Amino acid sequence: IQELAKFLVELWDLMEMAIDERKAFSNVTRLISASVDEVSIRGCLSADVIKQVEVEVQRLNVLKASKMKEIVFKRQNELEEIYRGVHMDVDSESARKILTRLIESGNIDMSELLQNMDDQIRKAKEQALSRRDILDRVEKWKFAAEEEKWLDEYEKDENRYSAVRGAHKNLKRAEKARILVSKIQSMVENLTAKVKAWEVDKGITFLYEKVPLLQSLDEYNVQRQLREEEKRKSREQKRLTEQHAVEQEAMFGSRSATKKPLSQSTHANTIVGTPTGRRMHTPSGRYGTSGAKDRRENNRGNIIPVNYVALPKDDSVSRGN
Repeated sequence: IQELAKFLVELWDLMEMAIDERKAFSNVTRLISASVDEVSIRGCLSADVIKQVEVEVQRLNVLKASKMKEIVFKRQNELEEIYRGVHMDVDSESARKILTRLIESGNIDMSELLQNMDDQIRKAKEQALSRRDILDRVEKWKFAAEEEKWLDEYEKDENRYSAVRGAHKNLKRAEKARILVSKIQSMVENLTAKVKAWEVDKGITFLYEKVPLLQSLDEYNVQRQLREEEKRKSREQKRLTEQHAVEQEAMFGSRSATKKPLSQSTHANTIVGTPTGRRMHTPSGRYGTSGAKDRRENNRGNIIPVNYVALPKDDSVSRGN
């Protein structure tokens, strides 16, 4: 009975049976550490008790195959979750196929398999902990890179200072982004140094989303240098364009300023009715416009109509007067 009780407990532990399912045989499992005399005194060697334990062991053996597969894949899920949490590469499909073949073959000790998986989980947790500091720095770097990209697009918008909805929020975001972008260079340098030290210590490549992190950092540096060169060329082109516009304005603006007095003089001479540039020597000539106007006013009363007819004087009227 003690051997059956031990085997029963092993099956329970192996298949992670719930406590409630074990209570029905608690009176038997207590005998595992008891002496033969104690077992005899308690009367636990009855045929009915032994039969019940044997039936339970057989039932658990039948459930063992399907239950163990469920437990193994539960361990595998836990392992994969750890890997995903720290951006480690894991081939889930291949791992599950291997585990399925091992379980179905029946040529492996399930206890050893579970123990092996527990060891993998423990190592994965240790590695995840060692990666945490670098991963935190990676997240900060990626956020800064996104803000840098947004700032580039924002500064290309010529209407960014216009009074539209949300403009003040964008201005505040741009201020913070400029401060953050100014720190990117040192941020990348420190992160690169951390990754190199980690790889030397662990003897493996630091992968991030299945790609070596150092490779991603190098590519970012190259792309950033190209963007900076493009922005420098754009600023230089803008400066040259503005300089050319100023030169053109200065050139044509001075000509307009020279011609303006001549236009006014011509207009004045046209009103006066005198040839341009002729000097007036007489007082009446100097005030030609006013004199001509006065003469026209004085002569207006002496003008004889064209249809005027002189009538002869009546003699009688003359004599009467």
